[in-house]
Amino acid sequence: MPFDEAIPRTCVVLNGRGFVGRSLVLRLLELGKCIVRVTDSTQSLQLDPSESNSLLPDSLSSGRAEYHQVDVRDISQIKKVLEGASTVFYVDATDLNTDDFYNCYMIIVQGAKNVVTACRECKVRRLVYNSTADVVFDGSHDIHNGDETLTCCWKFQDLMCDLKAQAEALVLFANNIDGLLTCALRPSNVFGPGDTQLVPLLVNLAKPGWTKFIIGSGENMSDFTYVENVAHAHVCAAEALDSRMVSVAGMAFFITNLEPIKFWDFLSIILEGLGYQRPFIKLPTGVVWYIILLVKWIHEKLGLRTYNHSLSACYIVQLASRTRTFDCIAAQKHIGYSPVVSLEEGVSSTIQSFSHLARDSSLAYSRDFNEQSKVEKLLGGGKVADILLWKDEKKTFTYFLVLVLLFYWFFLGGSTLTSSAAKFLLLLSAVLFGYGILPSNINSDKRFNCKNSIFVEHGVSEYKIVG
Repeated sequence: MPFDEAIPRTCVVLNGRGFVGRSLVLRLLELGKCIVRVTDSTQSLQLDPSESNSLLPDSLSSGRAEYHQVDVRDISQIKKVLEGASTVFYVDATDLNTDDFYNCYMIIVQGAKNVVTACRECKVRRLVYNSTADVVFDGSHDIHNGDETLTCCWKFQDLMCDLKAQAEALVLFANNIDGLLTCALRPSNVFGPGDTQLVPLLVNLAKPGWTKFIIGSGENMSDFTYVENVAHAHVCAAEALDSRMVSVAGMAFFITNLEPIKFWDFLSIILEGLGYQRPFIKLPTGVVWYIILLVKWIHEKLGLRTYNHSLSACYIVQLASRTRTFDCIAAQKHIGYSPVVSLEEGVSSTIQSFSHLARDSSLAYSRDFNEQSKVEKLLGGGKVADILLWKDEKKTFTYFLVLVLLFYWFFLGGSTLTSSAAKFLLLLSAVLFGYGILPSNINSDKRFNCKNSIFVEHGVSEYKIVG
């Protein structure tokens, strides 16, 4: 921000201890032109070991940074921390428990209402809201170079996207009321050091081997955004609002690294960098959908509450199988944004920061992933191993479906175990009887009639209808 006054301005970063908030705080301290008030819901500031050599500890001791406990559900606490501030960056929490809808709503949507009201009453001049590109993604259609003409969806598969879209609308609607200028940024797939979602999720899936699967064709493109670039975009937006640019106030802007990449290539780079196996088995999207529906159906039959979990699983499948790229020309033109860290540099820094989650270094880079694993050797390395280890996904899914049906028949169908077993044995007997009465020469070279159709053998086992 162009802080030209002799007395530095005060800016507030709400939820400044979150993933994006931390990077934004450091960016503002590096500029050194404002006093930064860092807020979070915890009572006291607990610095991580990685922050011991950062600007934050020195800034806190020198007074260039302050820490305040703020619960955005309490408007009085927000007003107290906004007194005398000229710029507010609202970065709401992302690591909320989505099973608690009321709490999520109160923090994100009601929190946005409280922040807007507090800004107006405290005469804050600029409010920048950190939204997400997901607010325009309906899960059913690809997005190729989407721009700001895209409208927000009316129906979301993900709870957080729904609430973020409502919060963004509240912030933008408040523009130019009581002297408050607002704008929103929509970063796509934010990653970097301190990430609490993408990389930890990948590692948790990689340990049991689930990351070997590619959902869909694997050709879908995505835009990713390094966290420092998101922080830089916030500063650019505040500068543009300070200039009272009509093209910025009340608007939303997509933010990316300007380097679209195949979604599964990006994940492969992260996984390989941490020593895990890259995805190589392609699963049709439809197969994954059926598995999710089956699991959801079984949970419902068992009386388990899975609403939010099933929606999240559906949303992850949509993100992983659809193309989502965005055009940042508006951000470049109107707020002067351009990435300060390249995608390659960002990935390298991210991998290095998560080195504690990497596989054993002796195995990470020297292991031949085509070599039989211990489990595969234990299973004999035959067809059974291929099915259990998802090497033959079609057979695996077929057997999985059969097991689900048997599970339903015996345990969820409402019949007793004895009656279910009797029905199953009756069906099995009928099948075996039918197989037993088939003509013994069915595979011979002779012709035979079947409902007025004549089959003639060609080659070893191929038959063709000739009449």
